[in-house]
Amino acid sequence: MIKNGKFFLPPSKDESDFKELFKYLAAAGAGRQLGRDGLPAGPWTPELLAEAISQIDSNRVGVDLRTVQLWFQENDKGISAANIGWLARIFGCGDPTAISEWQVELSAAQSRLIAKRRDLKKAENTDAPGTPDLERTAAADGKIVSAAQLNADAPRSRRSFSLARRSEAVFTRGSPLDLPASVFAGATALGFLSYITGIHNATYGRADGLVKQVGFLWAPNWTFVFMVLLPLFFAFAIELLVFWKNGGRLRLAAQGDRLENDDAWERNVEASSNTYWAVFLICVLFAGLFQWIGVCLIPLINGGGNYAIDWGKIALVSPEVISVPISVVFTGLAYLYMCLCFYLFFAGLILLHTLVHGLGNIGETSQNWACVDSPCEVKGASLRVMRGIFRCTVLGILIAICMKAQSAYLTSNGKNIVDWLVSDMVSAFQVRNHVGDGVRYRMPTHYSSLLVAVSTCVVFLYGCIRLGVGRKRQSPLWRMSTVVALLFAGYLLIDTFAGFSILLGVGALLSIYGLFDPGFGQGRVSKLGSQQSVL
Repeated sequence: MIKNGKFFLPPSKDESDFKELFKYLAAAGAGRQLGRDGLPAGPWTPELLAEAISQIDSNRVGVDLRTVQLWFQENDKGISAANIGWLARIFGCGDPTAISEWQVELSAAQSRLIAKRRDLKKAENTDAPGTPDLERTAAADGKIVSAAQLNADAPRSRRSFSLARRSEAVFTRGSPLDLPASVFAGATALGFLSYITGIHNATYGRADGLVKQVGFLWAPNWTFVFMVLLPLFFAFAIELLVFWKNGGRLRLAAQGDRLENDDAWERNVEASSNTYWAVFLICVLFAGLFQWIGVCLIPLINGGGNYAIDWGKIALVSPEVISVPISVVFTGLAYLYMCLCFYLFFAGLILLHTLVHGLGNIGETSQNWACVDSPCEVKGASLRVMRGIFRCTVLGILIAICMKAQSAYLTSNGKNIVDWLVSDMVSAFQVRNHVGDGVRYRMPTHYSSLLVAVSTCVVFLYGCIRLGVGRKRQSPLWRMSTVVALLFAGYLLIDTFAGFSILLGVGALLSIYGLFDPGFGQGRVSKLGSQQSVL
């Protein structure tokens, strides 16, 4: 039968499963353009079918060739709901009625395939009771766990080492408390060591007579950052990633093959492998090893160096407080801990970017084929994801603020960081301007804090573009964007004019409120799958 210049086969409406039906249609070349002689052009190949799906006008995402190859192979892989829609367009030859009929037929065939695999698995479980069912549901928390997840450790143990997969596993496996608690424990251990060595509350007198507080416990970039901000960042990031990997992504896949979706997530994570290695080298070699050698080791051994005195170099001016060898060991441990924590911080940002990319692709697909429920579910998931990313962005900029503020304080004329901020706030209402009165030193932390702030803002901006900005009724996103912009401006303006701390304080207060209520009074996001409009 010919329809719109293509070879058309009507739905057989038999009891074939998806593998059997697809094998027949691919061999017959259903949906292919007729040849010059008016005869079918031949069977489909994975390359031809992938190209045909990608050329559909409304398909802006395309389809992965590996996914199409899995349809041709004899395996347990099925097909996702989105790809059923594209195949229905191919086999329906552009006719709306035929497309609708093929979509129903393919969906039914996919359901029969799932049922057959479930029955086969049950039969195997009769002989091996301990084997998990293909689509076992964890009733305790309502999360859907596929066989690929339940048996993940076995295949991964045979794979080659992958930094991307290992980094993702740190966030998505085990208890959500493991990573935040480990970071907090490391900071606590450094705090105890600083107390034992005597640099927890160290002061030194500058040549101009000013006595400055440079103790380890007075440095917010080493205490508040690693005891509060980073653990909170990891907690929010883990919550969001676990929601997406074990719940949201699978539910949005609707009738799709969960094993295929597990593979898709792993492929997305693995696709950023080079990025993970680049970040690891930057954090460990440059931010960790080289910075420690240049800022701490060489000045401690040789003296000098145009760097402000802090807890790491107090041995140069107060050797009675701590000796140089002990200071070298302590700073080495501190910088090692710091660079590993910041690698995990940037790895979390990469995973959030991967999450946004995957959800954005699902959202684009759901708008392009006939689906009633999916767009609403995608909207609910999008707002939940953006609220989680907003929390992580706020915490990332607060981390950058602590880093830059401590660095600026060390070069200022303040006695301690609290006195410095209060004095700046008071100076805003006085004629005198204290900005620029401090001593000029090299401040590498200004640069590293800028990298932290910009990286977190880039992930938030990417999420806004892919998941919401430009659509109607986006007041929650615009409010979140305004707070992020205000906080980032406060970061940039640290120590640039008298009274900068007022702007910084306003941004920090709004951001802290946003951690508890990211919607800023707009109500909480509806549960995934709700029919309520949330955007």
